Amino acid sequence: MVSTALVGTARRPYPGDLLEDAAVEVVRRRAGQRAVRSGAGEHAGVAGGSSVAGGSPVAGGSPVGSGVAVAGREERVAVGWAAAERLAGILGGEHGRVLPEWLAVAAGSGRRVPAHVLPDLLERGRRDWSIRAWLGVLAGRRGRWLAERNPAWSYLLDEPTGESWEFGSRADRRAYVQAVRRADPGAARALLEGTWADEAPEDRAEFVEVLGDGLSMDDEDFLERALDDRRREVRQSAANLLARLPGSRLAGRMRERAARCLRPEGGRMEGGRMEDGRMEDGRMEDGRMEDGRMEGRWVEGGRVEVRPPEECDAAMERDGVRAKPPRGIGERAWWLQQVVARAPLGMWAEPRVMLGMRVADWDAEVKAGWVRAAVLQRDAGWARAMFAHDPIADLLGVLGPDEQQELAAEFVKNQDMDSQLIMVLGGVDRPWGTALATAVLNKITTIAATQPWNLGELARLAGERIDPALHPAAERMRLPDVAAVLRFRAEMVEELR
Repeated sequence: MVSTALVGTARRPYPGDLLEDAAVEVVRRRAGQRAVRSGAGEHAGVAGGSSVAGGSPVAGGSPVGSGVAVAGREERVAVGWAAAERLAGILGGEHGRVLPEWLAVAAGSGRRVPAHVLPDLLERGRRDWSIRAWLGVLAGRRGRWLAERNPAWSYLLDEPTGESWEFGSRADRRAYVQAVRRADPGAARALLEGTWADEAPEDRAEFVEVLGDGLSMDDEDFLERALDDRRREVRQSAANLLARLPGSRLAGRMRERAARCLRPEGGRMEGGRMEDGRMEDGRMEDGRMEDGRMEGRWVEGGRVEVRPPEECDAAMERDGVRAKPPRGIGERAWWLQQVVARAPLGMWAEPRVMLGMRVADWDAEVKAGWVRAAVLQRDAGWARAMFAHDPIADLLGVLGPDEQQELAAEFVKNQDMDSQLIMVLGGVDRPWGTALATAVLNKITTIAATQPWNLGELARLAGERIDPALHPAAERMRLPDVAAVLRFRAEMVEELR
């Protein structure tokens, strides 16, 4: 291999894939090992009796002679040379924060990473969990071959590769049931019901979350049973999903609890249509409620009386209320937030009215519960109203991309440069279109003239999230650093087409 590299393949042909074998040789050298010689030459892509990349040889490769295994044949074509070199530069520190975008675009193109870049990429994945979701596909068979031989890279074996439900890895099975759920929600639920008792606890927690796609009342019985799971994460995920179904039994129970905690001054709970249950004195007993609403004296400018829960009993914990509060918040305040968050938003008057009422003593906790409820229940009306009241980035995730950017652009125009501005922009889906890009670039221009020391993170976000096709706008506004990143990303995307 070394002699071929020195004189070139024209003068000394190499019997194999020189770049791919060189990638594995890099791993060997890092592990302090020498290449394995075979009859064909110095093939670093094979493993004999010695360990490879710090790990022991394992079965599963294709045989080449006695006791030698090689990686299987790749099914995906590698990205082009220019794209691979750009990836190497990014891994080396050139605009390193765009790495997730490179990986996402490359994975979407159906191609893989060339083998000579794999060692650095797998090493980065060892330190950075956020990029691992793309590596199972992009690393290809050679990447998994390397991961089997280096314990530090074994995380790759848990990422999806496209195998089936029956024979795939944990990640493969999760990806499979996600695909089935998108095509046929009932079939995906039936698939889980058939294997539920045999699934590992950590897998059950992830599978419950899959049901969030295409969620309907058809899922209620399954999710209600999941509330009795031994694992807290399973119960929590099931409760979160049931809170999105206003007709669910959990929503009815939470509505009852919330009605005991909040009421208009001098008012009581009235109205509400029930199935299989009854309501007496504002208390719903053993049934479901649909289209329930707190009626009476919800009047803008009125007062809300608040009485937080006195205890967090077993029934509340089953419904997802966590008993132990985070540091810095009292128990009753914590329980109140969670009850309000999971109570159906339809039980209150419209957001404008509720936000116009005075809340005695527990205002911050009640409004924090409504914020959480808007996010948890994906209620765009409440998210819009709560964002106007208190701009919190999580609320933008409930809205569509266009409305996200419209609200964020208006916020940028009126907000001083502070941490809240950065957090809100961090919650906006990319790529940013013309309106938001213009607002952000104008803000950068203003800050550059008055507070240049305060510009760093906003300029970085602009370079990473504005649509790269808009780089001429940054050039016209004489923002060379932002324009350079946008041009870099535009070229990156073009190379991966």
